[in-house]
Amino acid sequence: MKRIIILLGALLSATLLLAQEVSPERPSIPDYSVSILDFGAVPDGITINTEAFAKAVAAIGKNGGGHIVVPAGIYLSGSIVLKDCMDLHLEEGAVLLLSPDKKDSWDGKSVKPFITASKRHDVSISGNGIIDGNGQWWRPVKRSKVSDVEWKSFLAKGGTVTEDGSLWYPFNLNNYEDIAADYKAQERFRTHLVRFTDCSKVLVTGVTLQNSPKFHLVPQRCKDVTIDGVVVRCPWNAQNGDGIDIMQCRNVLVTRCTVDVGDDGICLKGGAGAKALKDGPCKNILIENNTVFHAHGGFVIGSEFSGGMEDITVRNCVFSGTDTGLRFKSAPERGGKCSNIRISNIVMTDIKDEAIVFQTDYADRPAGHDSNQAATTQNFLPDFTDIVIENVTCRGCTTAIKAKGPLSQIHGISVKNSTFFYYGKGEDLDNPAAITLQNVRLLTY
Repeated sequence: MKRIIILLGALLSATLLLAQEVSPERPSIPDYSVSILDFGAVPDGITINTEAFAKAVAAIGKNGGGHIVVPAGIYLSGSIVLKDCMDLHLEEGAVLLLSPDKKDSWDGKSVKPFITASKRHDVSISGNGIIDGNGQWWRPVKRSKVSDVEWKSFLAKGGTVTEDGSLWYPFNLNNYEDIAADYKAQERFRTHLVRFTDCSKVLVTGVTLQNSPKFHLVPQRCKDVTIDGVVVRCPWNAQNGDGIDIMQCRNVLVTRCTVDVGDDGICLKGGAGAKALKDGPCKNILIENNTVFHAHGGFVIGSEFSGGMEDITVRNCVFSGTDTGLRFKSAPERGGKCSNIRISNIVMTDIKDEAIVFQTDYADRPAGHDSNQAATTQNFLPDFTDIVIENVTCRGCTTAIKAKGPLSQIHGISVKNSTFFYYGKGEDLDNPAAITLQNVRLLTY
């Protein structure tokens, strides 16, 4: 009897780990609203409304907080900076469109994200409208990833093509001035669509985020973040077109979101190197009931997580048409320790490459980067461990489970109660001891 009780206790503990609940504290916004139209905004898609948004933010700030309501229409603007106790509310039919003129978001030193808040509390973006980053005017384009018709459309904008003809950069455009001396320098100023840095009690709900110059939604070093019912989308070939990137945040809920992007779908990052240790880990994260269509990975950890990953739950998600399903990637100088990562009830279809993949020699290669460059030291090594993956159903992948790296960096991982239908390989493991399979079916024709 005593043994049965002990076993039941162990099972209950395991169940509780998989049933982790995260309830971030939500923003408290005063019941006070202004319309952006009251501050001179013109929703014609032509007028630059940066000043109107700045005036509305100032007015809400003087009131101690409230809601900036954006009615239907197209609002062209540069960067919009939110403050404490403030909600940016986009009504049905409202489109916030980032100006293609980089100078409209230039502060003399850098280009600010389109919507941003830093060291603020109680901040939200809500409604059923669209925030559009006008990314085609900002991103480089790889010739190999576009058709002849698309390539000609980029050339018609002006811009700069590299000597080998492999890349187009939005530098020396026909109708907009540059903000740097050359295309490589200007590329470093490419910005995010929505970014919160060092904030607490953050909410993004209902809106569509699309076509970012770079990453779409980036909370970094934030506490109590809720991302609920958001659509994130961009072209499949958008350079660095990450969907949702959670960076060194605590108490985060990502739920009921739909992601269809050009790079990683829902991604956790924990910083690189010594500074990341000071900033701390991604901790107490719940990602549930989301759907990811195109992306390099449906759910991703890495490539940088030197600050660590702790108490992460991913459950009840669908990945349909992603390059990889569950992707764990890092490298020396970028790695860190995983602890208590629990993933369950994942459905995958039409996965281009691996359903589950671990990689410890990942190289971050921006457009035009030397593909042979790699880390030269062995500091901050990845430590993918304490990861349980169960109840995965995958119909269609090239490789079911892949792990490339030494046993010291990939170990203590288990996959349970899952079925994979693959076309190439069931397992591709450098060290079979790295991953334990329990009641796993690996099937092919």
